[in-house]
Order: sequence, then C-alpha cells, then structure tokens
Amino acid sequence: MLAPGSTIGILGGGQLGRMLAVAAAQLGFKVHIYAPDAESVAAEVTAHHSQAAWDDEPRLAAFAAACDAATFEFENVPVDTVRFLSGHVAIRPGARGLEIAQDRLAEKHFVASIGGRPAPFASVPDRAALDVALADIGTPAILKTVRMGYDGKGQARLAAPADADTAWETIGRHAAILEGFVGFDHEFSVIMVRGIDGETRFWDSSVNVHIDGILSTASLPPPQIVRDQQDQARAMMANIAAELDYVGVLTGEFFATDDGPVFNEMAPRVHNSGHWTIEGAETSQFENHIRAIAGLPLGSTATRALPVVMQNLIGADIAQIPALLADENCHVHHYSKTEVRPGRKLGHATWVGTDPA
Repeated sequence: MLAPGSTIGILGGGQLGRMLAVAAAQLGFKVHIYAPDAESVAAEVTAHHSQAAWDDEPRLAAFAAACDAATFEFENVPVDTVRFLSGHVAIRPGARGLEIAQDRLAEKHFVASIGGRPAPFASVPDRAALDVALADIGTPAILKTVRMGYDGKGQARLAAPADADTAWETIGRHAAILEGFVGFDHEFSVIMVRGIDGETRFWDSSVNVHIDGILSTASLPPPQIVRDQQDQARAMMANIAAELDYVGVLTGEFFATDDGPVFNEMAPRVHNSGHWTIEGAETSQFENHIRAIAGLPLGSTATRALPVVMQNLIGADIAQIPALLADENCHVHHYSKTEVRPGRKLGHATWVGTDPA
C-alpha cells in the first residue's frame, strides 16, 4: 500500500494522464509524467516530467527510480517499455493486457478462448488474404489495421467485395483484421476496476454514440436492451480481468444485439466513455484506478443521480465553453491543448441529474 507522499509514474502525457494526476493529488500522491512529446497537458498539473523516448533505457531507469509505482494512460505505449520498467518498479496493469489490446487479432482470439463472443473475424496479412477473408466473412464488413488506430483511424468499411482495393489502400496496406458487420441496437461500455486483492467493481454502463468513428456522447440510463445485457457483458470482462490478473481500470466496448452482447474491443486503461464518473459517480474511474494501483481500498462506483450525459468537445466544439459555463448544471473540463483541429478531443462537458439545456 502506497503511503501519502509517494510518487506515481504515468506513461503518457495526454488528457487521461492529466485527469489521473488530479485524482492522485487528491489522495496525497505526487505524479511523475514520462512521455516523448514536447507538449504534455498532463505534465502541466504534475510535480515532475521526463520528456524522453520510449526506448531510452537510462532515462526509463531514472524515471523508475523516482517512482514508487507506475501505470500508463493509453494503450500505445510500447510493450517493451512496460516490460523494462517492470524490472525496476511495480507497474500496474502489467504488460500482458497491454500486449493483447495492441493487437486486434490477438485480442479477438484471446476473448474467444475464454468464452467471450466477438464479431466474426478473419486475419488479413496481405491483399490476397483480404479476398479469402471476404469469401469467408462476407459483406458488409470492416477492415481494421491489426495494430494502432483509434477513434475511427486505421479502418475502412466494405459494402461489397468490389471495395477491397479501396479499403486496402485506405488502411495503408498494413496487416489487418476483417470483421463481419454486426447488426446492433446500441453500443455500450463496461468499465470496471480490479484491485491488487482481486476485488472487482463496475460502474453503470453508458450508451455511447459515435460520430465519424469518434465518441460523441455517453449517457445514462441506457436503453432497456443494454440494461438487460449488462450483467452478461460484466461477467465477460471479469473473466478477462481475472485471466490477466489485471489491476486498475479496464474497459470493454460492446454491441447490444438481439442475440446478446457482442464484444467489440477492450482498453487497458481509463476510458473516454467513463469521464461522466468524475461528477456522476461516488468514485470516479480516475480515482479508483489510482486506488487500485496504490493498493488502497476501492471506492463506491454507484451513480449519484440520473440522468447523466457526457458530451465530448471535439475540434471547434471547444468554442462552446463560455455558453456551457453559463449553464449552472454543466461541469466543464478543458484539456488545455493549444492546437484546435477537426477530430481532436479538446474537452468534455457533463450533466448529472438533468439533461443538457
């Protein structure tokens, strides 16, 4: 159990690291950010910041020596970086969950191997394999790069086999996975936290709306079909966490279908669809992640009031902040990013116990 005054290292310098750092400070911890980027909105609110490459082992060793425990804020931190650090400092969650989440094909095989139900899928290592996969999976389908890509990046939709060439070029001719289209009513998240002792808690599931592949809103209560499938999806995520001996916040994204929940993907970290928990839950996902990796008792995940709506502020949406602040029921978060561009998440707004004005 970490004592107040201990230092928690965070790999990554974005808004998730920023919100984790604020939660850590509230519990009496110092935070040290490690990231290669010159701009770090997380480092703005922390005591220490190391700007260095992910493979700079002397700098990583110095970072580890300055920390009492470490974690990461996004899933594209190199697995080798986490493995190296694990020989110098306790890093939670560990490398295995990160490695699986970074490889969409490995992720699907892993989930299926422990009884989960992903969408139909096939490996596409090259262009010729795409034709074979299309014959097996059919269309409509989605072609996704095996590695990297988020918020709709690294993906291409195929309405018919004739779209294969265009789709292959769209994803940059990288190794890919073809996923069969799933007819669904809603998309929803299961966000859980697991402690060092294996204790597991879940937040209520939000229904998520995406625009152009990017999360737009997360809201509660979700429709009845999501509530009916929440327990089954939770059981799937609990199995994943137990198999990985996971510590911290883990997120699963699901499709609510007529045949039950279908696993879409997992994120071994705090999640955009859980930002509502800062004001809308007794303990936020950020605080409980810090509690978990510090070996502290987990906090209540109960929802404080309904309805809850979290709206992302993307690109030019950030100009809405003055109007949002005029709404006394709106909680506004600005991520302090300097460059405004389309598709970039720059902040979010949350309403608890009332709908947006």
